[in-house]
Amino acid sequence: MIWLSLFLSLTTLLSCNDSGTLSDNGKQQSQKSVTFTINTARQQQTITGFGASDAWSIQFVGKNWPLEKRNSIADLLFSKDLRSDGSPKGIGLSIWRFNIGAGSARQGKDSGISDPWRRAESFLTADGTYDWSKQSGQQWFLRAAQQRDVDQFIGFANSPPVLLTKNGKAYGSVGTHANLPEDHYDDFADYLAHILAHFKQEGIPFDYISPVNEPQWDWAKSNNQEGSPYHNDEIKKVIKALDSSLQANHLETKIEIPEAAQINFLYGGNRDGRDHQIQSFFGPNSGLKNVKSLAHKVAAHSYFTTWPTDKMIQQRQQLWQNIQQVDPSLQYWMSEYCILANNDEMKGGGRDLGIDPALYVARLIHYDLTVAHASSWQWWLAVSPYDFKDGLVYIDRNQQNGQVYDSKMLWALGNYSRFIRPGTVRVSVSRSDGKSPGQNANGLMTSAYLDQQKNRVIIIVVNYSVNDEKVSFHLKGLDNDQTVTKLTSYVTSSGKNLEAESPIGISDITITGRSITTFVANL
Repeated sequence: MIWLSLFLSLTTLLSCNDSGTLSDNGKQQSQKSVTFTINTARQQQTITGFGASDAWSIQFVGKNWPLEKRNSIADLLFSKDLRSDGSPKGIGLSIWRFNIGAGSARQGKDSGISDPWRRAESFLTADGTYDWSKQSGQQWFLRAAQQRDVDQFIGFANSPPVLLTKNGKAYGSVGTHANLPEDHYDDFADYLAHILAHFKQEGIPFDYISPVNEPQWDWAKSNNQEGSPYHNDEIKKVIKALDSSLQANHLETKIEIPEAAQINFLYGGNRDGRDHQIQSFFGPNSGLKNVKSLAHKVAAHSYFTTWPTDKMIQQRQQLWQNIQQVDPSLQYWMSEYCILANNDEMKGGGRDLGIDPALYVARLIHYDLTVAHASSWQWWLAVSPYDFKDGLVYIDRNQQNGQVYDSKMLWALGNYSRFIRPGTVRVSVSRSDGKSPGQNANGLMTSAYLDQQKNRVIIIVVNYSVNDEKVSFHLKGLDNDQTVTKLTSYVTSSGKNLEAESPIGISDITITGRSITTFVANL
């Protein structure tokens, strides 16, 4: 027994180093508490919201699936209600993206898009009239979002309608140029404005219209969804035509551009005529200064810029630096992401409802917000039927009915979307150990936000490490009569889905390994 005791003692010593001890569950726990100082007086970007898109499965779920299941999905995505234990019922998205289809569904197999789930209906008919019964499943979720207090809506078109394209298809087959003839630019603009005017009459005004999507890709090589390439000068023609149509229809909807396929195409890239888009659209020689409807922001997608982590951070630094050089008042919106990665740490293939992809996403959100200064962050497929890491909510691949599955990616996004409401301002955070952003990517990542409307501070801590960590918070910049002694926390981990925990103090807090925790401090 003596030898066994000595062996166990030696094993314990060898399992620890001078920075930590083993906790009861065998994980290393830091001895020292890292103090994060939140300075509410040092304010950064204002957050406009978090969202997701209704492509593509919503067309079947919203039209065919039982009402009870439709509502359960809508609650997961949009609800701001609480369960009996105080945990959120849903993730409270504040932005909903509505896919304005190009009509490939009407063509069936002749569309050239083999997967019927990726074909989309169109309101425009062959005789030039509009059939508002189309996209009924998407319309159901649009109204479900509004009923749950979502008040920001974005309409987006991956392709012009097939009745207007060069090749009669909803995907490009004409090289790198737009699948839209010169004499149909005005027609495309009028088509989008007509749809926006209809929904405004229905009581759902769209805040933004995004007429192009990922213009850097040719789309002909992988015609598995609707899409069209565009050169920057072609996008400018779309913008000017659309602005005229919006003004003529007395619509206040703003034009969102350019939905760059990768963030590096905003400030650089190797796509001749389709890159350096910040300079092209918002530089002094853009030719767009007098376009009233153009939103003062650039939108891009975080695909293929997440690994390795030092490169991820560097690209976001370059993006922010370029915005500062061209126009410091310009907002940046990260308007689409799902896991398409294929690296040593993460692969997009294979559905995974667990915590590993959720942490991968949470880390990206952290750096998009804190380094790229994104004002908005939006996911791709709100509901996915695929064996892929592309959904928040998953369903069986059945057009009529099936099971509904939530994912940790849903709840990880909820750590941000449920608490950082539109109008909340990100504030600065410093740390006592002096680690740089690059050193934090596999450990603790902390950001903080001031919600002046609700008089509270939101602190989000992503612990990428397997080890439990001790943290303390110091809030400064508050009014003299404002003190914070208690925090309410909400945890997403392998065993918890945004679970509410009892109020705690602000010092020596244990952050569970491999978790995302949101702290709310009421002022």
